[in-house]
Amino acid sequence: MNSKPEDCRKHCCSRMSEAVASTCEQHAHRFDCPDCLIDYSLLFDEYGIIVHDGGSSSMTIAFCPWCGTRLPESKRDRWFDELAALGFDEPLEQDIPEGFRTVAWYLFRTNSES
Repeated sequence: MNSKPEDCRKHCCSRMSEAVASTCEQHAHRFDCPDCLIDYSLLFDEYGIIVHDGGSSSMTIAFCPWCGTRLPESKRDRWFDELAALGFDEPLEQDIPEGFRTVAWYLFRTNSES
């Protein structure tokens, strides 16, 4: 469900941009590579430090580890809350509306609310 970070997000500094875009020729998945340290979820506008435990989890971070810039607040809880309000109690298991599968669920709403 997550789009690639370079699709539309300008990161706080060049080191963060490099970190979220890094790939590895030896590992098919970024979470398997010990050199890939930062994950960015475009769907939730959320940054995290990758937990290298064989899964695909990360620990959300609030500040850039290189430049110290405050990162955007994760929209993960808002995504679940808005889907719950629409009657989706297991959105990762259910067929949710198309608009919630991309950044459209917050990007267009945020811009139109400004």
